[in-house]
Amino acid sequence: MSFFVLILLFAAFGILLGYAAIRFKVEGDPIVDQIDSVLPQTQCGQCNFPGCRPYAQAIADGEAEINQCPPGGEAGIAALADLLGVEALPLNAENGIEKATLVAVIDEETCIGCKLCIQACPVDAILGAPKHMHTVIEAECTGCDLCLPPCPVECITMEPIAKTLSLWQWDKPDVSQKKAPS
Repeated sequence: MSFFVLILLFAAFGILLGYAAIRFKVEGDPIVDQIDSVLPQTQCGQCNFPGCRPYAQAIADGEAEINQCPPGGEAGIAALADLLGVEALPLNAENGIEKATLVAVIDEETCIGCKLCIQACPVDAILGAPKHMHTVIEAECTGCDLCLPPCPVECITMEPIAKTLSLWQWDKPDVSQKKAPS
């Protein structure tokens, strides 16, 4: 009899714990989500992390500085500094330099269909089949340059994105010339 009482008691506690786990579930650190939303989502690895989310986690944990993202540039660093309430730092040159937004373009006549570029692309922006030409889905390409090194025939070039009305933005402010309040 006491055995069945214990089983019912354990079942009741199990149901209670299951309900509490669902009801009070914590989705994650909201500051990591906020930092990740500021980052450019290129997944290029120039920050020495495998993607933007791990870099955001490292910033939140205090393991990385806010100035390691060349695609985000000075404007991204300023946005991160504003979000975290810290002083903006100059872009760390060891991680790369800020450059215009680029997109990969494959010379389809030279492409041999080796699919090494497909395997290197972190956002699946390259489309093709083995031993057939490949092409880049321009809207998906983040310009991370990770497809360039594995290409054995060097048929991939990085070109600036053509300015169209739908892509036009104001020029980024030059944050390096801000004066300290007096």
